[in-house]
Amino acid sequence: MANTNDDKGSTLTTASPTRLRQIALVAEDLDRAQHLLTTVLGTEVVFVDPQVAQWGLKNFLVAIGGDLIEVVAPFKDDTTAGRLLKKRGEGGYMIIMQTLDAAARRKDIESRGLARVIFSHAHDDVLCVQYHPKGIAGGMMPELDSHAPSPTNPTPLESAFSPWHACGSDYHKYSSGMKRCAHLKLLNTTLRLAPGQADVEAAARQWEDYFGIPREGKSQLVFTNSRLSFVPGVDGKPEGLESITIEVKGRRRFEGMLDVARKEGLCGDGWINMLGVKWYFVLQEDEDQGDRNQRGSKL
Repeated sequence: MANTNDDKGSTLTTASPTRLRQIALVAEDLDRAQHLLTTVLGTEVVFVDPQVAQWGLKNFLVAIGGDLIEVVAPFKDDTTAGRLLKKRGEGGYMIIMQTLDAAARRKDIESRGLARVIFSHAHDDVLCVQYHPKGIAGGMMPELDSHAPSPTNPTPLESAFSPWHACGSDYHKYSSGMKRCAHLKLLNTTLRLAPGQADVEAAARQWEDYFGIPREGKSQLVFTNSRLSFVPGVDGKPEGLESITIEVKGRRRFEGMLDVARKEGLCGDGWINMLGVKWYFVLQEDEDQGDRNQRGSKL
């Protein structure tokens, strides 16, 4: 999209390192959702945010290493999440990203009329900006936030367990929970386009242009911690979150997760169906197990 703003200095023309810090889902039954995520994934709740009540929601956040899955459920009528539930059922709600300068990116987006800001909040070293999802490929509400680097948080994108505003103010408490879940790692997220739409390259280019996420190949966005890709729309299925892929360290944990999923009746064809999303798991062997396997292969 061409820049029509005369102030050339307001336009960001290059991609910026960006972290996919949090994925928000919407569910009918919050207790059931918490049971599934903590039991199947072997994770734990690291924060419950009372502030989301102002939007008629309840929530919880579970750790995927230093990144997060949030689940929200409406308790009032006529909420955005509630309307989404009625329209599409359980599934994806928001993609929440972290960059070094959310203010500069917002200035660029607004100067070119790319997307409308629907919520913004700044405090201390934090800025969070939510954008209206209309016209943005993938059917998820995008949010782009930043924590300014500081002496106590010098590398907010690279440090696995760096502070994150959505988890509240007790860093020691929530970071300890993250570290207990370090066996999990967010690898990939896939968004499905609307029915009849198949131009996955255009979708990835849009996110690259709007939010500054580096792109690789035709349809893959490269975050500092994981990747996001697009798939063509499917008749009869709404656009939105198609799948999440998580790496699991340790064969015992990996097989235990699959066993729990089978007992819960969640297994599909090579994936599990949980909260309206396909979940894929990739095994990473423990180092000592990998060494034993390597030694064994030489015998």
